[in-house]
Parts: sequence; structure tokens; C-alpha cells
Amino acid sequence: MRIKKLLSWNIIFPIISAVFYLSGLAADINPFLNVVGGILLISSVLSAVHHAEVVAHRVGEPFGTIILAICITILEVSLIISLMIAGGEKAMTYPRDTIFAAIMLILNGILGVCIWIGGVKYREQYFARSSATTSLISLVAILVMTLILPNFTTSHAGPFYTKAQLIFVSVASLVIYGVFLMVQTVRHRNYFITDDDDETKRAVRPDNIKAFISLVFLVLCLAVVVFMAKALSPTIERLVEEAGAPQTLVGVIIAAVVLLPEGLAAIRAARNNKIQSSLNLALGSALASIGLTIPSVALVCILYDIPLVLGLDNKSIILLSLSVFTVMLSLSRGKTNILYGAVLLVNLAAYIFYVIVP
Repeated sequence: MRIKKLLSWNIIFPIISAVFYLSGLAADINPFLNVVGGILLISSVLSAVHHAEVVAHRVGEPFGTIILAICITILEVSLIISLMIAGGEKAMTYPRDTIFAAIMLILNGILGVCIWIGGVKYREQYFARSSATTSLISLVAILVMTLILPNFTTSHAGPFYTKAQLIFVSVASLVIYGVFLMVQTVRHRNYFITDDDDETKRAVRPDNIKAFISLVFLVLCLAVVVFMAKALSPTIERLVEEAGAPQTLVGVIIAAVVLLPEGLAAIRAARNNKIQSSLNLALGSALASIGLTIPSVALVCILYDIPLVLGLDNKSIILLSLSVFTVMLSLSRGKTNILYGAVLLVNLAAYIFYVIVP
């Protein structure tokens, strides 16, 4: 039985994917190898979702969603930093573009699909308004300070922060995210759990050994997803260029691939009528994406003296404001329906459309 478990697809495919990447085949321009790399990438995403659910079932809510969100964010930060240190013309704007793409995909894409599926299947789904309010007030503060305020400061011309301003914003982001985690896990943990979560805790849970193995393979799967996405990015860039689309679309595609594991996990929770878990995962991931990425990127920029563009252009600010405002209204009543999901998905379509047709 143990041998059979060790030979299961969610164990075998991540190992094959890691070997494929480490062998250098993922960076080959051969179309056949690119297709194989894409298949292995998707298999790693599905494996990550499986192992994330095992870990979440073992530790309970909201700790399970926090583990997945932080794991993905740490690996995302590693990818951004490696590309920044490598240099190039995109080094200054890559962190901003990646963070913005991730936030837009989470708020409009992941939340939109979850609410839409819940509305179609259950008509209405209920969640704790206090959890959404707690997450959104933290997210809005960090978003404004990091992506909008740089355009209006006067110490440095352009969408830049001075070194002192960058340090302050980094510390502010860490403080807000740290206090949010304390509220989510200790002080007001009841905001983020429902009766269904309590029933899940009383059900038979995986033992410690199985949970530990899943945690190890979760990290492995997420690492494979991030680094395979990086290796396949030249192929994606070539396809985007041949299609005549702007290169900023490449960042959106890579961010979408990196966010696939948590997106699928959130969607599966919504299908199981656990919209609270979906919200915990989506909003927690958005907070982790910006609250942990900005301080990490700021540290690298200061150490390596790399200029960092943080401020968004006017069009992006309008799209971000529309997304945040729509999400706040959608989550203000403690229940969702199909309309909220539809509007968020239209927002996502508008964002992608204006990336392709600026």
C-alpha cells in the first residue's frame, strides 16, 4: 500500500518535472520539448492543489490557506528577484508589473470565477463579512502606498520612491501584513472560519507523516511551477511577439501560471460550497503577494542599487480602483450571487483587453 502511494501521480509527476527542469530541457527551444514542459507544468499545478488540500485538511482553517499563499508568494518573490539581478531593460518595472498582474488576476479572476461558480451551483453563498473587511482594509492601504502614492511624491521626479521612502513603505507593508496574520490566526480567528470548517476538523484528518510528505511535495510543486514558468517564458515571449501583442502580456501569462495552484484550490472550495475558504485564499494571497514582495524587492534594489519603478500609469490606476471598489461592494453583504462574479470577470476581461490593446 505504501509503495502504491509513493507511485501515485501526485508524487511521480513533480519529481519528473524537477528532473526535466534541472536537466536544462525546459529551456530548449525545441517545440516538442516545449509541449512536454507545458504538460509537466500543468501536472505540477494539479499536484500542488492536491498536496495543499491535504495540508489544509490536517492543520485546519485558516492555517491551510495561509500556508499555500505564503509558499507561492515566497517562490514568486524568488522569481522576481532572480530576474531583477539578471538585469535588462525590464528590471526597473518587472516587480511592479508582476505585482499588478497578480493583484488583478486574484481580485477579478480567482474571486470572479469562485463567486460565479458558487452562484450557478448554489444561487447564494454566505461568508463572514468581518473576514472580507479585515482583508480588504489591509489590502487597500498597502496598494495605495506602494502602487499609487509614488506618482504623487515630490522628493523624486517620476513614479519612484527615494531610499528613505522605500524603507518606510516596506516597513509599513510588513507591519500591516504581520498584524493581519495575527488577527487571522490568533486574535480574531473566528472571523475566518465557518461551521463547515469545524465539521471538517472533526472528520478524519491525515496523519502527521502524510501531512509532512504533502507539505514537502507542495513546496517542490510550487518551485517547479515557478521555475518552469521562468524557463518557458522565452517561448511565451516569442509567441506573444509573433501574435503582435505587447510584451506586457508575457507578465500576465506568467503570473497566471504561477497563481494556478491557489486559483484551482479556491475554485474547488467554491464548488464544495466553502466560499469562506475561497475568500481566505484569494484575499490572503493578494495581501501576501504585495505585503511580502515589496519589502523583499526593496531590499534587493537598495543592496544592488537598482532603480525601482513602483507607480502605476493612469489607466492602470483606474482599472485597479475599479477592481478594488467592485470587490468591496461585492463582499459588503456577507453573501454572493452570480452577478458579482459576472462583473468581476468582465473587469478581468477589460484588464486583459487593455493590456493587448493599450
